[in-house]
Amino acid sequence: MKVIIRKAFPEESEVLTQISFASKHIWNYPEEYFEVWKNELTITPEYIQKNIVTIAESDHKILGYYSIVKNEQDFWAGKIFVMKGYWLEHIFIRPEFIKKGVGTQLIRNVQKTCKEHGIERIYIFSDPNAKGFYEKTGAEYIKESPSSIEGRTVSLFEMKIKLT
Repeated sequence: MKVIIRKAFPEESEVLTQISFASKHIWNYPEEYFEVWKNELTITPEYIQKNIVTIAESDHKILGYYSIVKNEQDFWAGKIFVMKGYWLEHIFIRPEFIKKGVGTQLIRNVQKTCKEHGIERIYIFSDPNAKGFYEKTGAEYIKESPSSIEGRTVSLFEMKIKLT
């Protein structure tokens, strides 16, 4: 399967939102979690215009995507402390393409994009089920952090980018 990685277009926001929800659903989370995550998982045309959003596609079908956002300052999102800097906010793959190398290709592109933009490190809040994926990418586990779901945590990772 030949995969092309390219910048997302604002008009693809609905497809990216569908991929976000479908990918998250593979972990059989309770439906009430998705109400909490609704805004987090919804990709708008404005979001695509404002951030670095990149897709992987094959035969004109979007297989997955990632987004990088820049936080200009530290802030609290409820009980979650979010540091200033660049964040890999999303990386989602259509369920039927998970474990087929699409995520690895997207992570390689994240690293390439960071190099091109002079980004030395990128932070990641990982779903507990994706922790192993980020460990395989070489991202460094920092600590557990509160989740937007009460009583649950997510793993904070830092991926250092070699600029030279």
